[in-house]
Amino acid sequence: MNNIVLAPILIPFLFAIFLMLLPKKIILQRIVALTGSLILIITAGFLVFHVRTNGITTVNVSNWKAPFGITIVGDMFASLLVLTTSIILACVIVYSFYSIGKAREKFLYYPAVLFMIVGVNGSFLTGDIFNLFVFFEVMLMASYVLLVIGGTKIQLKATIKYLLINVVGSGFFVVAIGMLYSMIGTLNMADISQKIDALHGQNTGMLSVVAVLFLFVFGLKAGLFPLYFWLPGSYFAPPIPVLALFGGLLTKVGVYAIVRTFSLFFTKETTFVMPLLGILALITIVLGVIGAISYYDLKTIVIYNILIAIGVILFSISIMSRESVMGAVYYLIHDMLIKAVLFLIVGIIMAITGTSSVKKFSGLMTEKPGLGWAFFIAIIALTGIPPLSGFFGKLLIVESAFSAHEIVGGILILLSSLFVLMSLIKVFTRGFWGEKSGTFTLTIPYRKMMLPVIILLSLSVLYGLFSNAVFPFIEDAVNPIVDPKVYIDAVIKE
Repeated sequence: MNNIVLAPILIPFLFAIFLMLLPKKIILQRIVALTGSLILIITAGFLVFHVRTNGITTVNVSNWKAPFGITIVGDMFASLLVLTTSIILACVIVYSFYSIGKAREKFLYYPAVLFMIVGVNGSFLTGDIFNLFVFFEVMLMASYVLLVIGGTKIQLKATIKYLLINVVGSGFFVVAIGMLYSMIGTLNMADISQKIDALHGQNTGMLSVVAVLFLFVFGLKAGLFPLYFWLPGSYFAPPIPVLALFGGLLTKVGVYAIVRTFSLFFTKETTFVMPLLGILALITIVLGVIGAISYYDLKTIVIYNILIAIGVILFSISIMSRESVMGAVYYLIHDMLIKAVLFLIVGIIMAITGTSSVKKFSGLMTEKPGLGWAFFIAIIALTGIPPLSGFFGKLLIVESAFSAHEIVGGILILLSSLFVLMSLIKVFTRGFWGEKSGTFTLTIPYRKMMLPVIILLSLSVLYGLFSNAVFPFIEDAVNPIVDPKVYIDAVIKE
């Protein structure tokens, strides 16, 4: 049964390969892509309950025992993120049927999406630092295709910037891995953690250098200050289904990588990096707030709200207490769902109004009240209004900040919730209320496009309402983060 850990990587890979043989058969591509995503959800759900029942599950590829071979590790943290990714994937694929356009579908859109999911799931599940780099590259290569597919001028411009930034990041990633390997002599993450502990305070200067390099690489992927500058422009360019995948998943892989590597490698042997992470996270929140409240463009506002969430999560990780990590993990899953919902809603609004600027339309509630109320529920969930999912994660994060005497950080996170509400409620009041103005196209397949929105939004609401049922899974996810020995013992079996 341990081989179930490989399934979230192999399923999208095999379906993507098969879809490459059907470039012009759009209907068949849609059926196969959706079938693959549904199988992936079932498999990921089974993995979550398998890990819940049997503990951390590992597979040593080719039967080379850790730390000598490649190890795939399914702990609860990775398993929950894989399940969330699979659900978002299925909803985005359904949404794509009615929004991405046949021209893009003919240019291997669905295989590119599935290859990106191979990279995302592989990044979550790998137990090897070099293979984390490999899966990052798989994810990034697929994202290059998705970003440029369609060939509009704004996409090509954004792709060049996105490509250059990530090539630089990948180069630094290899350098960081090389430096770590030269010091430690292993690539298995559990074994690295053991051998760093065995240093007993030696080489802490070099460890700090490596830690900063990893922070640079993963912070670049996550959109952490001062490395977020590429994100608003690059994420503005692609079509909405691609943007929902990017906003819901790609930055979260960077966050996951920071959580995994820093909890295993750097929390004990360096006193410099975690405070630095906390400071950069707070600055990210401030700049995200400034961007979100400064614009009247729907896409741009939600993109800057990605930065706010990244800052909140990483600040919580910098405290590294059990309560703060629980809040971060819970909030991370919430944010993946709610950001995907918001981008899909923005896509429907743009399809109806022909614009993403809230200054160019109003009175949309008179035509599509269901869309308006879905948007409102998404806003209050993102803001953290109880009893929706955003509330419980932020509550844990703020409580842990005050407990750790991080008063400024706790207050800033509370204030950020107010500014998040301000940034999006102005869209709701200006765009949905008031006299009807602007040109509305009501011939779009509205109900079909709303289906994935309703599914994801309902899951987000249920995630908050049934938080008591979810927290045992979150506790299992937190255990190997706050106590790396749990992870190490599961991987390095004596």
